Amino acid sequence: MTRLTLVLALLLSSTGSVMAGQSQLDDLHISRAWSRALPPVAPTGAAYMSIENRGGQAARLVGVSTPIAERAEVHQHTHTEGVMRMQRVDDVVIEPGQQVDFAPGGYHIMLFNLNEPLAAGASYPLTLRFEQAGDVEVQIDVQDDAPQAGHHH
Repeated sequence: MTRLTLVLALLLSSTGSVMAGQSQLDDLHISRAWSRALPPVAPTGAAYMSIENRGGQAARLVGVSTPIAERAEVHQHTHTEGVMRMQRVDDVVIEPGQQVDFAPGGYHIMLFNLNEPLAAGASYPLTLRFEQAGDVEVQIDVQDDAPQAGHHH
């Protein structure tokens, strides 16, 4: 009977951690997820969005992936001594009650070695990997121009 109690306790404790992760996942709100349409021969692209943390603890974005590119990375534009540079970042922290915008000229998701063109009207999945909340899949809409405010996923 002791072994059965131990197994049940382990199952309940792992269910509790999944539920805790799920509640943080519910606190993340992603809106205006889009990519700019590009010529069919473009080898790279970018994805943009806004991530709002409505929860009580910081959310850390630690990775990204998509089936339409060989590799996806979080990047940021920075100004250093009057020169605009793009650099890879390991993570992005979204503090409680804050929103981080991924937009041209700031944070963005770089897509390397595209497997298919980014054509206007198409969409593709992008997985955001958060340290505590786990994986969140977002549909990215490919558009000629940035979406209007209020376009949510």
